Parts: sequence; C-alpha cells; structure tokens
Amino acid sequence: MKYKENIVLQVVRNPFKFIKHIGGKGYLKWIPDKLYLKLCYRAVFGKELDFDNPQTFNEKLQWLKLYDHKPIYTIMVDKYEVKKYVSDIIGEEYIIPTLGVWDKFDNIDFNSLPNQFILKCTHDSGGLVICKDKRKLDLKATKKKINRCLKKNFYYVGREWAYKDVKPRIIAEKYMEQSSNNELNDFKLMCFHGKVKCSFVCTNRHSGEGLNVTFYDTDWRVMPFERHYPRSKVALDKPASYKDMVAFAEKLSQDIPFVRVDFYEVKGKPYFGELTFYPGNGFEEFTPSEYDQKLGEWVKLPGGSTC
Repeated sequence: MKYKENIVLQVVRNPFKFIKHIGGKGYLKWIPDKLYLKLCYRAVFGKELDFDNPQTFNEKLQWLKLYDHKPIYTIMVDKYEVKKYVSDIIGEEYIIPTLGVWDKFDNIDFNSLPNQFILKCTHDSGGLVICKDKRKLDLKATKKKINRCLKKNFYYVGREWAYKDVKPRIIAEKYMEQSSNNELNDFKLMCFHGKVKCSFVCTNRHSGEGLNVTFYDTDWRVMPFERHYPRSKVALDKPASYKDMVAFAEKLSQDIPFVRVDFYEVKGKPYFGELTFYPGNGFEEFTPSEYDQKLGEWVKLPGGSTC
C-alpha cells in the first residue's frame, strides 16, 4: 500500500515525469503526437500549448517536432551517421574517433578495445557508459543498461520526430579528457537560422549539489536567466577554440530554424559532440519566464514569420 501511495504522490508532484516514463516504454503510442505534446506541455507549464500561434521557445520546439520533418534530420541525430555528415562539412580532424559499431551488445569484442573508452547508443539520449578502467568495468550492469536503451524508441518519450527512424546501434568512442585530473565540459551552442545567439555549459554533473547549466552570450558574459537547472556560482573561462566552435556551428546550422551544436575542447582544439533539435524536449522552464519569449523571438518558423 505504501508503494502505491508513493507512486500516486510522484504522479501528482510531477505528472510530466510519469507521462515521459510510460511514454518512453511505448505505452502511449496510440496517442497522436499533437495531443501527446499538449498533454505534456500542460503537465509542465500548467497552460495550453498553442500550435496555431506559438510564441515562446518551448512552444516553437513543439511546433517544429510536428511540422519540420526534413529527412536529413534523422542522419543528424544518429550518433554514428552524423560523424560522416559533420566531417564532410568541418573536417574529419574535429571528430572523436570511433572504435567500433555493433547492432548487439554481445557482438562487442571488449578485448579489442583500449583500457579507456566510451560506449553509447546511436539513437537516444542517456544510453552512455564511460569506461575509465576496463578492468573495473561492470559488464553485467553495462549490458543491462545498453540493452534497455536498445529496446527503446526515443521518439516516443517526447515525440522528437528526428529520432523516430534512427537505427538502434552501439558505438565505442575514444575516451577524451582535458587532462589527467579534469573531465571534459561540453559547450552547447544555440543556433538560430545559421547564427549562434548564445551558448550554455553543463557542469557539476556528478557532484552532490547537482547539475548546473549556465548560459553565456556571444561575448561570453553570463546571461541573466536559468533554464530548469540553476546556473553555476563560478563562471567558466571562454574556451580557447570558441571562435572556431562558432564558425563550425554556423556552417552546420544553415537553413535550420533551430539546432544546438555541441563541442568538447581538448588542449585548445574543438571536437564535435552532437546535434540536438529539441533540447530538454522543449519542456524546460525559464527563470525569469520572459526569456522563454525572448529566445522564441529568435526562431522564425517555416513560412517566414515568427509564429
């Protein structure tokens, strides 16, 4: 009885988390995308989602999920296929080396992999295993996590159209680090119609205090808002390769209403991370809320207007 009461309380406190959980398992496939997105939006923001006249950044991301369906987007979010796509545009030297690609976990030859590597699924967000010492890798837990992710169609979590037809696979990548004592930060550049308007950095992912997300303008000044997660109390220095990151991001985002382009920096050199069309599923609140509107003004939806 206690367990059932806890489940009810969790649903009441965070209905979106519940919808996302059962949606990710495929139990809500029968709900049309438009209705599903409206339900999620109301659960998060407590108001109706206006598809006829979207104004905010989060609203416009939902509109793009429904109506901006370029086939190339499927390649751009596939963590394996995107590497060739990006290398053709900015150069192979900025791509993290791939060590292998497999359809099934049992096909992986761990003896052939180096002591340190990254395992990730090609079709989702979160299907990631960081191996810093192969001798200490829990293969049973790794297999369980990867196989669970392989079974999931990430599209059904937030109806992010680009992921719908990505082939579920596993890739291993070279383990990258800034130094022996310093893990990589990823720099996420927000691109609107081929122009970087702002960036953010995620820090303290594994700290007791929790994740920090800090937004910076194009002059690398901290911006006066937060999106779902608190900003860091300590501002990061602008990456040495930021100018290159901006140039590459703007090449990769041409003719796209919005896409986030991620990079890592190793010894002053940028390395491509991934492309994301709907950060936070388009369901993360801004504080102050007026910045949802301000970033929304940067998105001009297909048809030539901002709405």
